[in-house]
Amino acid sequence: MGVLNVTPDSFSDGGLYAETGDAIAHGRALVADGADIVDVGGESTRPGASRVALDEELRRILPVVESLAADGVTVSVDTMNAATARAAVGAGATIVNDVSGGLADPDMNATVAELTASYVISHWRGHSTVMEDRAHYDDVVLEVVRELGGQARAAVAAGVAPERIVIDPGLGFAKRGAHNWALLAHLDALAGLGFPVMVGASRKRFLGELVGAAGSVEDRDLPTAVLSALLADDVWAVRVHDVAASRLALDTAAALSAHRSEPTLMTEL
Repeated sequence: MGVLNVTPDSFSDGGLYAETGDAIAHGRALVADGADIVDVGGESTRPGASRVALDEELRRILPVVESLAADGVTVSVDTMNAATARAAVGAGATIVNDVSGGLADPDMNATVAELTASYVISHWRGHSTVMEDRAHYDDVVLEVVRELGGQARAAVAAGVAPERIVIDPGLGFAKRGAHNWALLAHLDALAGLGFPVMVGASRKRFLGELVGAAGSVEDRDLPTAVLSALLADDVWAVRVHDVAASRLALDTAAALSAHRSEPTLMTEL
């Protein structure tokens, strides 16, 4: 899943694709680089970010969604607003990716239930302005599994078919570095909820800690690609900014896996 932020203030690429034409061109470039899905978002969820008015979110994303969908691209809409999800699906999106997992807008679950889209539900404890204050856990894996499971059950109770649900641990959302690593190391616990898992680690601050304070946001693409390869057999999708790097990492992992299954003389001994 390639990230397409149609925003002026996203932490990784704020402003680069704020213009409709630039956003459409970048979406096409993500597909050329190997993205299977393009995730279009019109509201930054970086720590401290302010909410965006609904009409502004729609103005930013709808022409982009419509154009990419017309090209045959599988489009996901990254939104916490039910009205935006409905409009984006009407414009051609086939996936609703709600980083709040149905908690920010009480109408989201029922709205998705009425649509035919898949639904990515992320673990979430609050908006960007308060989420860092809520990054407290006794056992982050147990608590995220418990809370995310509750979010998924609420969606099913609202009428969303279970086979349309994908879950996301919400790395960086009310989580510190150690929390993120613990969740990545125990994705099997999340998978135990019975839904496919998506991971969005790309360019996040805990990866920045690996490259050091002097590293740029783009320097986080290498550890992102490494994670993509390491998680290839465990997740439904990885959500990344640098699609080309992660695609190459995934292809490398697939090539190694394919050759491991080939018989050799050693297997006959």
